[in-house]
Amino acid sequence: EEKLNLDDSQWEDIHVVTGALKMFFRELPEPLFPYCFFEQFVEAIKIQDNATRIKSIRSLVKKLPRPNYDTMKILFEHLKKIAAKESVNLMSTQSLGIVFGPTLLRPEKETGNMAVHMLYQNQIVELMLSEYSKIFG
Repeated sequence: EEKLNLDDSQWEDIHVVTGALKMFFRELPEPLFPYCFFEQFVEAIKIQDNATRIKSIRSLVKKLPRPNYDTMKILFEHLKKIAAKESVNLMSTQSLGIVFGPTLLRPEKETGNMAVHMLYQNQIVELMLSEYSKIFG
């Protein structure tokens, strides 16, 4: 609802822009990866065979509500571009997984498995970035 002037000097700091993006996703009523999909994505990332793991993640992504899928595709395409410039910005797919995993994908109720969940959240985002074309192509 707020009108933003992106030419304003406050937006020159990439940390402000990234913080605003993360805040937007964190404040959604439900994460970009809906709660009902959390365990399914966690089970998929645990699959040992890489081709089967990618196929399972792709299948889950295709089952998402259309707005979630469309937003996810655009967001991950953008994050992939950021990872491609890792030598300049120091943001690898692993770093992006750490930054965005817990924001985009979280259980509805936090349990004692927070550290384990965080590892899986990071790995899911990392895999989706590194295998973007196979998942969204």
